[in-house]
Amino acid sequence: MKNSMRALLTAAAILIFSLTTATIVRPQARPASQDRFASVGGVKLHYLVAGKGEPVILLHGYAENSHMWRPLMVQLAKNHLVIAPDLRGFGQSSKPMTGYDKKTMAQDIHALAQSLGYHREIVVGHDIGLMVAYAYAAQYPNEVDRIVLMDAFLPGVGDWKKVWLLRDLWHFHFYGETPLKLVAGRERIYFEHFWNDFAADPKHSVPEVDRQFYARSYAQPGAMRAGFEVFRNFEQDAKDFAQFAETKLTMPMLVLTGEKASGEFLIEQARLVDTNVDGVVIKGKGHWLMEEAPRQVIPQLVAFINKSQ
Repeated sequence: MKNSMRALLTAAAILIFSLTTATIVRPQARPASQDRFASVGGVKLHYLVAGKGEPVILLHGYAENSHMWRPLMVQLAKNHLVIAPDLRGFGQSSKPMTGYDKKTMAQDIHALAQSLGYHREIVVGHDIGLMVAYAYAAQYPNEVDRIVLMDAFLPGVGDWKKVWLLRDLWHFHFYGETPLKLVAGRERIYFEHFWNDFAADPKHSVPEVDRQFYARSYAQPGAMRAGFEVFRNFEQDAKDFAQFAETKLTMPMLVLTGEKASGEFLIEQARLVDTNVDGVVIKGKGHWLMEEAPRQVIPQLVAFINKSQ
């Protein structure tokens, strides 16, 4: 009887210790992000924030929003203050009628950083976000410690119209009243083209739960029109970027691409605009690097970003 009681008490003690340890460790292992809003230059921006330390700004692409960065934020927040905004027109940010050239969108993000008291940042961008990231670095080079460009292209730089992502040129001209009517209530169908066809394997692309989240987000009033506007402005972006490229950047730049997507093309473009480029092609993967290859991509991002410490 005494042995049974002793064993029971021991087991109870172990359980209490385990629960206590889990309570203490879990918040440190997975820093929680917080939703915040800021009004800058007449635009309300929603952003996720986590951690503390040197600021890192994460800029999402089309068919997604700031939500895409949550897995990376968990890792970066251990050593950095991480900010993941919804670009103007996306997610929970306001959706003005104009201002979707990447130069202006970068000015939004710079105004956000300034409002938060940050004057030197690391900037990471995927897809449309990499265009905004480049426009940010080109306009404020003395404020960017290092920069990451992830799978897409730079309009106006080099032979940019031959990039892989432009093989389906129709969707870059798919805007206006009729396209908006066609996708209304069918946002999920429209985005399946991007999530499936731009992946190396559609079955290992953007997860189902995220697809539902993004489809609901883009179904908000004004969201699809705003999304179309980022493409309508490529002609202006090309003019702006060609001018930016006349003065090369010098900060460290990491370029990550999918072998089945941008491949070497974005790396070649990057070397036309920056003197300090490290390019990595993720073998066998497509455009959605965060979702298709998190075990390869996240460690590389963390290692590159931590070099600045």
